[in-house]
Amino acid sequence: MNVKPAPSRTPIYRRLFPQLIVGIVAGILVGWLAPVFGANMKPFSDGFLALIKMVIEPIIFCLVVVGIAHVGDLKSVGRIGVKALIYFEAGTTFALVFGLVIGNVMRPGAGFRIDPATLSDGAAAIDEATKDGSLPHFAEFLLGVIPSSAINAFATNNTLQVLFFSVLFGLALATFSTAGPTIVGRTIEQLGQIFFKVMGWIMRLSPIGAFGAMASIIGKYGIASLASFGRLIFACYVAAALFILLLALVARLAVGLNLWKFLRYTKDEFALALGTASTEAVMPKIMEKLTHAGCSRAATGLVVPTGYSFNLDGATLYLAICLVFLAQALGVDLSLGEQITAVLLLMLTSKGMAGVPGSSFLALSATVTALGHPEITIAAVALLLGVDRIMDSMRVSVNLLGNCVATFVVAKWEGQLDTEQMRKVMDGEDVPNGQFAEPTPDPAAP
Repeated sequence: MNVKPAPSRTPIYRRLFPQLIVGIVAGILVGWLAPVFGANMKPFSDGFLALIKMVIEPIIFCLVVVGIAHVGDLKSVGRIGVKALIYFEAGTTFALVFGLVIGNVMRPGAGFRIDPATLSDGAAAIDEATKDGSLPHFAEFLLGVIPSSAINAFATNNTLQVLFFSVLFGLALATFSTAGPTIVGRTIEQLGQIFFKVMGWIMRLSPIGAFGAMASIIGKYGIASLASFGRLIFACYVAAALFILLLALVARLAVGLNLWKFLRYTKDEFALALGTASTEAVMPKIMEKLTHAGCSRAATGLVVPTGYSFNLDGATLYLAICLVFLAQALGVDLSLGEQITAVLLLMLTSKGMAGVPGSSFLALSATVTALGHPEITIAAVALLLGVDRIMDSMRVSVNLLGNCVATFVVAKWEGQLDTEQMRKVMDGEDVPNGQFAEPTPDPAAP
């Protein structure tokens, strides 16, 4: 009897996840033991992120165009977009309310007793941290989605502009693809495969990027900041853990997805996102894995990039807790009405944060100004300068996981989720991994 040989396992030292863990731990140790040297490791992180950004927009273009051309239905594409925005708004609003509840229950700012008079130079520090920038107004933000030219959208790495152009291009291509794939469609599909191949090469450098990011953060801000803001950090991470449990409940009830299995399936991407404190670093790979896990290319290509600007669950959770923290640190007791007003304000100021330097400070400053409380000033936001970067891991993990769950939910909602393929992938069964292989739509979907 012929016995099939057992498949060869990749040695542990050649697997990405252990390499990332080593890079992250080494970065923390270097930043802690040699702060000056660690702070100078930032170019390794910057170089890796620059390589990632080099291929993000072409991958989004190829994935969205091919996905929409395959669907070939303007109404379906519109429904995906509308349903995604509805989900995003519901999710981020809940995150804001949840953050306020956690802040009121855990009271991370109690006992600080900051004298507002000592914050006179705080506004200047915020201006320096944000490079004197500002968040776009809502109308300006919407108009900014329309590129001045297609080439400029790619040249400036403006994800929403590239997405806007890709949707139009995909819809136009779909009108020529009714009788079958066109030469242009096949060419874009092959280009997508080439860019994913390049992405695979770049990912081999991810442990170096994670090392550089952690070494520079710890080297610059120090471990001491963990102690002085321990209660705020603890409150934020408790809130993140509870919010992830709620996401797990949503994923199970709405899609039948076991979130623990999904995290195991995407452990490399989440380790990289935590190590580099950037969700952009994993956008192409997470889109590939979502498609492989049964989400259609159209749903993945539309929901994930849009979510990077509209579905910042972790960031909004953090902003709500920080607002309560500042009030408590200054001895201000915010009334229920003021907190409801703060939620409404944060719903507006938290939009358009992606890609803006110091966006969390800008959003908080705008909210504090609009709230109009005499004791909570823009200068008070400077209290968070020493701890903000430590919170990146919390924000990044919740932002990324929230967008992944949103993609599954919207794909299922629109009948573009292959639940059988999702089950097989989550169970670790051997499913062919083709970046542009379209899963079979759910036959039970409406």
